[in-house]
Amino acid sequence: MTNIRPERRPGGALASRPLHFIWIADCSGSMGVSGKIESLNTAIREAIPHMRDVARENPNARVLVRAVKFSAGAEWLIAQPTPVEQFEWVDLQASGETDMGRALKLVAEQLKIPPMELRALPPVLVLVSDGQPTDDFATGLKTLLDLPWGKRAVRIAIAIGEDADHDVLQRFINNPELKPLQANNSEALTRYIKWVSTEVLKAASAPQSQGRVSSTGNVVIPQPPPDPAGAPDVW
Repeated sequence: MTNIRPERRPGGALASRPLHFIWIADCSGSMGVSGKIESLNTAIREAIPHMRDVARENPNARVLVRAVKFSAGAEWLIAQPTPVEQFEWVDLQASGETDMGRALKLVAEQLKIPPMELRALPPVLVLVSDGQPTDDFATGLKTLLDLPWGKRAVRIAIAIGEDADHDVLQRFINNPELKPLQANNSEALTRYIKWVSTEVLKAASAPQSQGRVSSTGNVVIPQPPPDPAGAPDVW
């Protein structure tokens, strides 16, 4: 896969390459406490215009967005890969458990070839959770990372509150150069969601990203923003 050459349009211009951006969102019962689910819905909805701006700045990438939700089981919240220009967020509701492993299996099914395109850019997977898996996380993660596109994906994890399982989120990232982002209030969550939607998306979608890889072989990700000064911890 590393030897794939970018496709060119007639006349020599680079054709746009698909970049799949997938939210993997925890909507277990604990996400209904202290406004966490409302803050997540608001943060993603507010980030969408910024994602559109990034996509417009790089016509060589065709950004396609969708979302998985997991609680008691997992399912596609938005199943169709949707051009970011047309993407609209569907609000999550909190209930049930934390079947994170099932969510990763759902994502893995979509990163097989097909339906995943050979000429795609590395997908961006953003896992957001406030707790610990209540199902077989290890099998779900292995299913994802055993796939070439699962291994090459840019994997970002955001921990909401102090009860989030950092060990699990670090295993999902599977990159010693990246750590889970800790959001203990809505301000921090909003800042991290925007960072993922802009700076991470830029890094993954830039034409030169194919040559800008870390020691692990993944796309180099910029430093995340610092925690907002003065915001109290509420989660």
